[in-house]
Amino acid sequence: MEPQLIKTAFILGAGLGTRLRPLTDTRPKPLLLVGNRPIITYAMDHLLSFGIERFIVNTHHCAQAYQQAFPDGRWRGFPIQFSREPILLETAGGLKNIEGLLHDKEPIIVYNGDIITNIPLRDLFNAHKASGKEVTLALRSQGPVMNVNLDKQGEICDMRRLIGNPGVKSFLFTGIYIVERRFFKRLVPGRIESVVPVFVRMVEEQPGAVANAIIDKGYWYDIGTIEEYRLVNSIMTGN
Repeated sequence: MEPQLIKTAFILGAGLGTRLRPLTDTRPKPLLLVGNRPIITYAMDHLLSFGIERFIVNTHHCAQAYQQAFPDGRWRGFPIQFSREPILLETAGGLKNIEGLLHDKEPIIVYNGDIITNIPLRDLFNAHKASGKEVTLALRSQGPVMNVNLDKQGEICDMRRLIGNPGVKSFLFTGIYIVERRFFKRLVPGRIESVVPVFVRMVEEQPGAVANAIIDKGYWYDIGTIEEYRLVNSIMTGN
């Protein structure tokens, strides 16, 4: 097997989780329990199975809860580094904020902290390596929100209808993607911004600039509402 080229994962853990109130009044959404363990630990285990050796987690809402959940700063012996955001920076801002914590020039994998999935991350890695692009998004052909459009060449031509190009088919963005270190040059320190408009600007500048991997294997659950939280808890516990 070839050497693992991605050793660091950035897990997004700073969101407010407003749609899950009152459950998130005293803890961040990724620390809500599913099957008597925090949601974020499912992401960590998934990433460990891929070969990740280090986690970075951004925090904002109830940031101290992460220290309580991981008092030794580790999960299954692997280190977790927390990146505190006094002002919520959104995904692009949060990414730029951790740039100084990254090692060497290796790419990193970014993972939403409020999903539970077992999609084969090796498929995403292989697609990213083959593309040679700055970014590769993991997509699915079915799901609750189909907001990524692909053209007839199978390349991303729009996201969230920001360009107005419907392409030929829509896909779900899983919230998992790989970014090369050169991608960080597109991000502005301290700017509060989602990463999606950054991707869209890349596509506008050069069609096909953002690569994708359609991965329909495995399961994928998003925990955005109390109803979804209850459903996923039931599925994962078998009750």
